[in-house]
Amino acid sequence: MAGSPNASNMVVGLDIGTSKVVAIVGQPTDDGGIEIAGIGSHPSRGMKRGVVINIESTVQSIQRAVEEAELMAGCDIHSVYVGVAGSHISSMNSDGVVAIKEREVTPSDIERVIDSARARAISEGQRVLHVLPQEFSIDAQGGIREPLGMSGVRLEAQVHLVTAALNAVQNIEKCVRRCGLEVDAIILEQLASSMAVLTEDERELGVCMVDIGGGTTDMAIFTEGAIRHTAVIPIAGDQVTNDIAMALRTPTQHAEEIKVKYACALTHLAASDEMIKVPSVGDRAARDLSRQALAEVVEPRYEELFTLIRDELRRSGYEDMVAAGIVLTGGTSRMEGVSELAEEIFHMPVRIACPQNVKGLADVVRNPIYATGVGLLHYALQETRHGQGLKSHGGVVAAHKGRNELARRDIKEDHSTLARFKGWFKGNF
Repeated sequence: MAGSPNASNMVVGLDIGTSKVVAIVGQPTDDGGIEIAGIGSHPSRGMKRGVVINIESTVQSIQRAVEEAELMAGCDIHSVYVGVAGSHISSMNSDGVVAIKEREVTPSDIERVIDSARARAISEGQRVLHVLPQEFSIDAQGGIREPLGMSGVRLEAQVHLVTAALNAVQNIEKCVRRCGLEVDAIILEQLASSMAVLTEDERELGVCMVDIGGGTTDMAIFTEGAIRHTAVIPIAGDQVTNDIAMALRTPTQHAEEIKVKYACALTHLAASDEMIKVPSVGDRAARDLSRQALAEVVEPRYEELFTLIRDELRRSGYEDMVAAGIVLTGGTSRMEGVSELAEEIFHMPVRIACPQNVKGLADVVRNPIYATGVGLLHYALQETRHGQGLKSHGGVVAAHKGRNELARRDIKEDHSTLARFKGWFKGNF
């Protein structure tokens, strides 16, 4: 990036959502926060439930959003951190074990143990997005967060593995590259959102973060500071809009407007004497409808969504461990009555969260819509702070280094798998 006096350490987050594409430009502040320099947003046309269904439309939406962000930030954007969501994403907990070479844990031991944890059988056509360490054990001592420099013989790691469909990721990369941009990294959207909206205390106590977007609802469960479970539910804001369009017999764009302006997720909170104009299809006259009648259409869909989230939380086995309750974010969580309805269904504290720790255009981005975009910046800057990025080139160098690292790791993994296979072959024949 170039074009502004301090463009060297700027990073860009690109949230390619089902309903909108958002590009956010930011740079680190001295206190570990983020200063937002520019935001660009454009309606998304070529996505469905987090997956590209039309490359041309998606490319246009990305270009418009990026141009808007460039104008506002006064810099040229060359590379971006991209969020990914959709039902094709799967995750599991895995573990790995290695011998500690020098009887004291070195960075290479940590890398080896994480490599052995990620060498789980991954189904055909999936690609590893993240290997997120949960905790380490040295000999019989568990619950270690930072094993570096500790003494021992055997190092174990528990990790959360996130994989995505290779073709879905490649299509997103293709769209970004068609805009003349490099992809620094592909990041799971709920991981990004959680970095923007959760507090350290919530992660420690145990929390379930739910990002309700336009096409997908993304969940992430944290306990003891680490991510334990992720899931994607294919019901979100678009279904609510669709319900309104069908029930009120009104075109989709009017249904979206009515939802944003007047909808309420709890019927008894909506006034029965407050009337709204509903445009009809074709050249028929608009009709009057009470806000309560609208809420009666919206409430069952939110109830269904929250019930699915509750079932997923139960299935994960962490329901009793999320003492901090539920944190809702994303554009579809902003409706009146959403937190009250959620509390009724979850029987837990619920809060609607906006991105935290931001300066600059803070009043603009303190909105659940921007949770993923701001979270991508948090993720990018965390990578840079961990010494992966060379500050003089912003995100670009970090990306190439990260990619080469991954390529090397994949090659290394292939060799280690080969070596294991040879050993097994010798031992058995």
